[in-house]
Amino acid sequence: MTDQVDHQWLKSFHCVYECLSFKQAAELLRIPTSNVSRHIALLEEKLDTRLLERTTRRISVTEAGEQLYESTKPLLESLSDAMQEVTRHASTPTGHLRILMPDIPILGRAIVTFCSAYPSVSISCDTSLSPRESLLDGFDLVLYFHRGNLEDSNWVVRALARLPSVVVAAPNLLKKHVPPFTLSDMQGLPCISTLSALNGTPWIFKLEDGQLKTLHVNSSFRVNSGSVAKLAALEGLGFAILPVEACRSEIEKGELIPINLEHPPEDLVLYALYAGRKHLAKKITAFLQHLQATF
Repeated sequence: MTDQVDHQWLKSFHCVYECLSFKQAAELLRIPTSNVSRHIALLEEKLDTRLLERTTRRISVTEAGEQLYESTKPLLESLSDAMQEVTRHASTPTGHLRILMPDIPILGRAIVTFCSAYPSVSISCDTSLSPRESLLDGFDLVLYFHRGNLEDSNWVVRALARLPSVVVAAPNLLKKHVPPFTLSDMQGLPCISTLSALNGTPWIFKLEDGQLKTLHVNSSFRVNSGSVAKLAALEGLGFAILPVEACRSEIEKGELIPINLEHPPEDLVLYALYAGRKHLAKKITAFLQHLQATF
């Protein structure tokens, strides 16, 4: 029987019972009076009994109506409490957050400060600089850096931060090679590149028309680590393309020299990938907001 009775019918009945007025019940429920009348009629039809006696002057409750109200009041109150608890849980960052991300200091600090700010969220974190689509299942959120156009993905993709980049070289390297001015000048020079991160082609530049150009450079030093790439550049092992913020101190000290080419490098972008667009868990939205504030 319960699966044949609409919850809204009972809500309308309870409201009319407590107000003894269809008009006042409709105002409290914020629905038309005709809807309230229809709900009561449907409920009486389903139960095959009269719940309310209606006259032109007043409304009275039948014995069956009294019994229905007293019997269902605790159920509606429990249901209301349960709905409020679900709403509260959905609006508060809580639960278990599973993240796959690059192992870099700024993201590590962001996770630590997030856990400090939201103690009700537990974290499981795995690290990968270049996650493959087949490995993403089992994670709520995947973070990764990319330069250039993204491949199609079944996940929702959101850009969190753009990091302007620069081509740099150590002074001792520039004593051995003429500083390049064009992209074609770069092709014969030793460069530091990536092994698999950024699809192995981090050397991407922005052209005047907004298009991107991938430059295939000569590289004998390939590594999936920005910090190791910077160390190699400082040692003079090759030209490197790095986020400006990651090498600002070394540039100011003269340990790395910016190389001004005809086209600037494309930004390095931090992306977040997650499975759903609607009703995103509060723990995920809170963490994304925390990351954006961090950057």
